[in-house]
Amino acid sequence: MIENKDNIFYRFLLWREKHINERTFVLIISFLVGLCAAVAAIVLKNAIHLIQNLLTSNLKEGANYLLLLYPVAGILLAGLFVKYIVRDDISHGVTKILFAISQRKSRIKPHNMWSSMVASSVTIGFGGSVGAEAPIVLTGAAIGSNLGRLFRLEQKTLMLLVGCGAAGAVAGIFKAPIAGLVFVIEVLMLDLTMTSVLPLLIASVTAATMSYIFTGTEPMFSFSQTEEFALHKIPYTLMLGIFCGLVSLYFTRASIRIEGWYRKFLPQYWQKFLVGAAALSLLIFLFPPLYGEGYNTIVSLLDGQFTNLMQQSPLSTVIARNEAISPFIDYWGIIFFLILILLSKVFASTATNSGGGCGGIFAPSLYLGCIAGFVFSHSSNYFDITATLSEKNFALMGMAGVMSGVMHAPLTGVFLIAELTGGYDLFLPLMLVSTSSYATIIIFEPHSLYSMRLAQKGELMTHHKDRAVLTLLKMDNIIETDFIRVSPDMSLGDLVRNAVAQSPRSMFPVVENDGKLLGVVQVDNIRNIMFRPELYDRFHVSRFMLSPPAKVVNNMSMEQIMRLFDDTKAWNLPVIDENGAYLGFVSKSKIFNAYREALVDTFMGD
Repeated sequence: MIENKDNIFYRFLLWREKHINERTFVLIISFLVGLCAAVAAIVLKNAIHLIQNLLTSNLKEGANYLLLLYPVAGILLAGLFVKYIVRDDISHGVTKILFAISQRKSRIKPHNMWSSMVASSVTIGFGGSVGAEAPIVLTGAAIGSNLGRLFRLEQKTLMLLVGCGAAGAVAGIFKAPIAGLVFVIEVLMLDLTMTSVLPLLIASVTAATMSYIFTGTEPMFSFSQTEEFALHKIPYTLMLGIFCGLVSLYFTRASIRIEGWYRKFLPQYWQKFLVGAAALSLLIFLFPPLYGEGYNTIVSLLDGQFTNLMQQSPLSTVIARNEAISPFIDYWGIIFFLILILLSKVFASTATNSGGGCGGIFAPSLYLGCIAGFVFSHSSNYFDITATLSEKNFALMGMAGVMSGVMHAPLTGVFLIAELTGGYDLFLPLMLVSTSSYATIIIFEPHSLYSMRLAQKGELMTHHKDRAVLTLLKMDNIIETDFIRVSPDMSLGDLVRNAVAQSPRSMFPVVENDGKLLGVVQVDNIRNIMFRPELYDRFHVSRFMLSPPAKVVNNMSMEQIMRLFDDTKAWNLPVIDENGAYLGFVSKSKIFNAYREALVDTFMGD
């Protein structure tokens, strides 16, 4: 029966090759990818809301001790699911997509089409302080990758379908087709060409349309602009952008350092879970707005209903008892409370993921941006400045600012917030805040939180085509190992008879008994004595071997290797491992040939 099915599918592939050209077929697949990504996004959103409604419908004002238990249960269930069922790391979804594009020929494992959805729905539904967007983007990209592999499509088409899946996921979960397209260009760093733009648009529009059909045409956040943006407020808009850039910098660096702390000091799974669960439950108990994605907090701030954010926190009881300072607390209490949330959100998010949960930073960046914009405008208005700032407008602009800074994607921040809220009238200030936020963080961090880990290893593909192609090259494909090894105590005669005469190569590595590279012998350096038999027993290899101009370590990035060639002007360089053991040689000609092949396979269209 399986054989019959395989034969039917094989016949379909043959029929397709004869009757449907490649470009048309890619458009059809991009439609299917957008459709599947939208369904996945809708299922994930509904699963999260269902779990949250079941758990939080009976919560009351004041301290809720159930908030100490829900997040712990969520990351425990998600962690056990990943550890014992999936048995693979599914965290950092967007980073995994970037890694697949640059290092795995755009191949993403099939389980990623569903595993991230299950783990993130449980994590976030039970209160994990992360977002569902990165898991659904990984899901969409995995759908595109595996559909492409199913239909035996080539690597550059597979990369395009990964982008289609990511674009469809963003468009589907946010109802934002333009943001989905721009996200792929800015964050996944795929080049927009005439060949790629149409499939990406089809996937985005298809996914957004599906979301409209099943969840309505209303934007994700209801926003009505009652105060127009005035040009004399531009300086405050730029200052907000700088503030958002600094918030983004804090979130980015703190995330990396806290995750590093978990890995370094808590190597075991259960250690990470216990510490992460304790930190997360305590933070959510003290600051209930940290529960889940935080979209309810965004809605409250955009609607001006910020006074109810402290109702379920035990801190509200403490504040209520201090009647002597109530006039001051009336205005600054909420600011102090939100600043504490602004500072502690990164601890809650990293505790969620490091403790075993699954989620991304889309929602946290929107959440922090909304709070940053509100805190900025609410604080400024207290001092009765000449230009009264609209708090909900600045909260909206702050969302674009922090997202642009954290993701290093200013256009994504602008279009996503405009489509999320329908706030198209604020396009100019959104652009100002996003640009100034991005310009601020780029001074301190050249890479986004998504790409930083890969960039440090030299595994990140960028819009720079030369660097992108070099990233795709692997040492295994360019190293040459057919050089005859010689020892330092070998005589000139043995060298001539057993190496020079037996090899077409003009260079020979000098290697000790333990395998370590000592130097190299070049035929040009012994040409004047190699034909004098009377010297064969007088000279040994150690006499005329030379140190290579540089050594390539096998874990170097291809960009570092090319820099070595440029610095030394060499044409061949030896390769060693981290312990100095000889492995082979790399040559410029081999790299150039591999470069041309990768360039054609990856970027050249039909």
